[in-house]
Amino acid sequence: MNIRPLADRIVVQAEDAVTKTPGGIVIPDSADKEKPARGTVRAIGGGKFVDGKLHPLQVKVGDKVIFGKYAGTNVKLDDKEYLVMREEDVMGVIEE
Repeated sequence: MNIRPLADRIVVQAEDAVTKTPGGIVIPDSADKEKPARGTVRAIGGGKFVDGKLHPLQVKVGDKVIFGKYAGTNVKLDDKEYLVMREEDVMGVIEE
């Protein structure tokens, strides 16, 4: 992937939509699947300028993050789908 997001934007590869419920019921392709709200950060911008000072981003490449249901813009690169969003759309980093 050759993309360098600008400022406080990040590129996230969302996890695949759930195809099976916790009870084992398979969700058909025709059903409305809920958009995943988790993903892995694949690229980050240089940071955000506030009052003339550059503040680096809090997330880093490889972090697993959760974000809002309608966060970001879908972008397709190299036959893969990514979300480009601002860091402020990220609600948290999943630490395992």
